[in-house]
Order: sequence, then C-alpha cells, then structure tokens
Amino acid sequence: MRISGKHIVVTGAASPLGAALVHRFAREGARAVVAADFDLAGARAVAAAAGPVVTAHRFDAGHESEVLALINGAVRRHGDIDVYCANPGLTGPPGGAEVADDIWDTLWRAHVLSPVWAARALVPRMRLTGGYLVLAASAAGLLTQPSALVHTVVQHAAVALAEWLNLNHAKDNVRVSCVCPSSPADPDRVAETVLTGMADERLLILPHPEVQDHLMRRASDHETWLNHIRDLVGTA
Repeated sequence: MRISGKHIVVTGAASPLGAALVHRFAREGARAVVAADFDLAGARAVAAAAGPVVTAHRFDAGHESEVLALINGAVRRHGDIDVYCANPGLTGPPGGAEVADDIWDTLWRAHVLSPVWAARALVPRMRLTGGYLVLAASAAGLLTQPSALVHTVVQHAAVALAEWLNLNHAKDNVRVSCVCPSSPADPDRVAETVLTGMADERLLILPHPEVQDHLMRRASDHETWLNHIRDLVGTA
C-alpha cells in the first residue's frame, strides 16, 4: 500500500515505535494521521513535531468504548480510515505465574482485545473501501521470552489474531500485517521495515533477520531449539 494520501490512525503514538510510525507516515505524504495515546501530552508533542497533518487524541486501549470513540472521531474529522496501526506501547513486567491478575488483564486488553474491538468496527467499513490493519507485537509472539510469561502469552495471542484476520479477510480487500521486532529495537528502523512490509503485504514483518532464523530453527526441530534457548538463558 502507498501511504501518500491515506488517512492513518496510530495508537500508542507517544511510545518510541508509535512516534516513529507517526513521523514516517507524515513524511510519506499521509493525508491525515491521528496520534492516539493515553498520554495526551506525549501524543500532542509527537503531533507537533510531525507536522500539520497529525492530530492528537487521548485514548485508553483497555476499553471498547474508547476504541470506538477513536475510530468514529477520526472518521468524522478525516473520512474513512485507510490504515489502523494497533500499537499497544506496553511490554509488561518480568516474572512468571506469580504476576498479578490485574497486569494480565491490562496487557490482554491492550494487546489482544483492543485490536479485536478495532477490527470489529473497521472490517465492515474496510470491506467497502479497502484498508490495512497493522498489529504491533514482538518477537516473543513467535518465539518466547523466558523472563516474562505475561508478555510471551499476550504476544503469541496477538500474532495469532493477526494471522486469523489475514486469513479470513483477504477476500474482503482488508490487508493485515503483524510487526514483530526483537528487544531492544531501533524505532526508526522498525518503522522503515513496517512500510516495506506493507508495500509487500506481508503478514509477518520482521525487522531483525535473527528472528526469522530462530523461527525456522524452532519449526524444523522444536526440541533442539528449546534446549538451545535453555542453554542461552541458563534454565536447563
């Protein structure tokens, strides 16, 4: 998809990746970019730096009503949404099963339910005009992050959601990609890879080649890959 002339919504816009995406979309000639974040001051700072096509919106990804308000408000101001980037901007704490339920709930809502709610509202609209959904996950959604159970689980769910939407809505002219950077990642590099992946309409956008290598090793011999990761992190 070409970005020029498009109406784009980016959530988590005050986060490093969100801000990089907003700036890049603006530079590529987007007609309008809505920078949405719970941190309104941060979103406004990103909008001011990115240029006049960008507007800020306060947004809590944990509530369907806020997702709908964001989408409906953007449509009222700028017309149909061409690209919706669901970028939670949250990683969560390290730890295992002892992590508190409220953290599980917050991350599940931000990473999984929020893009579900967005798809619920946007897919019927995009069937008529075409559109693109970009879900930001991480390499943990394809592999695992041994130090963080919650992050690993919600990222796996986010990747599965993107794959399901891609499979079921390609016929509706709705494109879906999932960007899965490793950590730490350079936001500008990731944003560049997102644009390339969207141009190719790839499901998985992998800014780091080593993630693809690990994914292939995992698929070809899962047990050997697990043993390798155990050795690396000292969990054997």
